[in-house]
Amino acid sequence: MTPFFLLATIQRSSTISLPFLGGLRLNPPAYFTVFGRNIYLYGVVIALGFILAILYCSKRAPEFGLKADDFYDFMIWLIPCSILGARLYYVLFQGEYYFSHPKEILAIWQGGLAIYGGIIAGILTCWAVCRKKKISVLAMLDLCCFGLLIGQALGRWGNFFNREAFGAETDIFCRMGLTAPDGTTVYVHPTFLYESLWNLTGLAFLVWFSKHGKRRFNGQCILIYFLWYGLGRAWIEGLRTDSLYIGSSGIRVSQLLSIVLILISGTILFLNRSNTSLLSGAETDPKPPAEPEASPDTGAEAAPEDSSAHIPPSEPEQASGTAEREAEESHNSED
Repeated sequence: MTPFFLLATIQRSSTISLPFLGGLRLNPPAYFTVFGRNIYLYGVVIALGFILAILYCSKRAPEFGLKADDFYDFMIWLIPCSILGARLYYVLFQGEYYFSHPKEILAIWQGGLAIYGGIIAGILTCWAVCRKKKISVLAMLDLCCFGLLIGQALGRWGNFFNREAFGAETDIFCRMGLTAPDGTTVYVHPTFLYESLWNLTGLAFLVWFSKHGKRRFNGQCILIYFLWYGLGRAWIEGLRTDSLYIGSSGIRVSQLLSIVLILISGTILFLNRSNTSLLSGAETDPKPPAEPEASPDTGAEAAPEDSSAHIPPSEPEQASGTAEREAEESHNSED
């Protein structure tokens, strides 16, 4: 059974209309059936986002001083941990329902994953795995922010197939219409589209930023991600009708967390605006000393030359020798 609060925000049976595209009407299926099991397109899109993110990040891993194998090892832990984190975060803020229906806590196919929960779990997992493998946590986070943006930009289209994560009613030019089976139509903010385009823009900027040598220190890309995503999520969350709230306070959790991320990441980026640790080579390993060359005749290592044999005597030494010779000649002439 789908929880009542999800029924109010998931309208899989509604027909979608897009007035800004000439009144285009779409009614894509929310799922398909394989061997009697319903496979929801929401899950398929999320899985595709994971795959594309992994492929892209593994290819760029060496640019961040990481091995592709280390990244793959991290993914083995990250994927299940981030999904559990996203679900746990959601359940905790809907505790009144799920504590009364504990059997539904793991029913993620009904909906109910929170991206911030997945990010928090992912950061903790990254710290644990990187500490174990003795690799840079911040470098790994920098690399993973590209995967986050790929997954989020694509994953939001899973909300499209579910007819969910939309905003309040509006007459804005880019509104989306939802027509229920009884013929009732309501026009809402397509917030999934707003966030998808916002994340795609952030991805394009970070790719340009990192490819053109603008990245100066480990942790810079993930901080830019937090700043950019926080700015977008803060205003988009205010348009949505399915937000999680802190108790009965009326404060949207994602908005509050977004504002905190904006302040923290913005402050750290400002304080580190002159940090050039990567440019100065502080993050790179020193090159090992060159091995001595072997002698071409004997095959043994050539002994270092005595450089002192080629150093000419200094001027005082030359003057001292000349004075001694003149004194000796004078003595001989007196004799």
